[in-house]
Amino acid sequence: MLRRRTTTVNDRQVPERPLCAVLLAAGEGTRLRPLTAARPKALCPVGNVAMLDRALARLGEHGLSGRDIVAVNACYLADQIVRHVDGRAHVSIEPGPPALGTAGAVGHLRDWVDGRAVLVGNGDAYLAASGPGGVLGPLLDGWDGHTVRILGVPAGGRPAEFGPYRFAGFTLLPASVAAALSAERSELVREVWRPAERDGRLEIIEHPGHYLDIGTPADYLAANLHAAGAGSLIAPDAVVDGPVERSVVGAGARVYGSLERCVVFPAGYVAPAERLADAVRVDRDVTVRVPRAG
Repeated sequence: MLRRRTTTVNDRQVPERPLCAVLLAAGEGTRLRPLTAARPKALCPVGNVAMLDRALARLGEHGLSGRDIVAVNACYLADQIVRHVDGRAHVSIEPGPPALGTAGAVGHLRDWVDGRAVLVGNGDAYLAASGPGGVLGPLLDGWDGHTVRILGVPAGGRPAEFGPYRFAGFTLLPASVAAALSAERSELVREVWRPAERDGRLEIIEHPGHYLDIGTPADYLAANLHAAGAGSLIAPDAVVDGPVERSVVGAGARVYGSLERCVVFPAGYVAPAERLADAVRVDRDVTVRVPRAG
């Protein structure tokens, strides 16, 4: 269980409100197909770590872990999510597909939430922190439990959603707001964020680092290349017998050709005569090529 901590509000030390977390992993990931044809998007690896595991690790940095504190929702290929979580969190299996949406997911967990405030995160968001406090520190620090908070990043040429910002994967919901959500198909942007914005109760907390909403193969490849940095990431049990430049090679993969700016899924295969660049290899036959930006 979480230890009761204090936070400073208006120069006073007050007890933090009890907090639980919900990671969203129920969607079909249709824009990412064929990468998601046989696995949920949240289980696609980035830097050889499943996106869902990255999200669970972020929560753990702030004492949020275990079945009583963290829930993961599932719908599309839900059995894979259940096996992967393996008791590390409570799993909420939704009817469908389609899934219940970002607000419906929290409403479906009302009994489990049990009157607590909720940190809701996208299981497929890629975030890397460049400041103190990690990814979630700025969002959690100093929260009074009454406002709705959103982690945001400057739009940077993409459509802005809240002033000059766009949503960066995590939001804090006061207990009263979470308790009012129902298990009907609905989204947080309509049920919570826009009403809070109109009422002056919405806070945008800027994320001091890198963020990608992994919705397309291009963004998926970009997240992997960011995770790899200037070099390559090769799983210890992968077989690589060819030149590899700035790529990510998954567990059990076999690479006999050459790779440049590529991702090879776990157990993937690249034949000796193949020369792959700016691509994602899923298995032996499925390849998604990504046009290089610019």
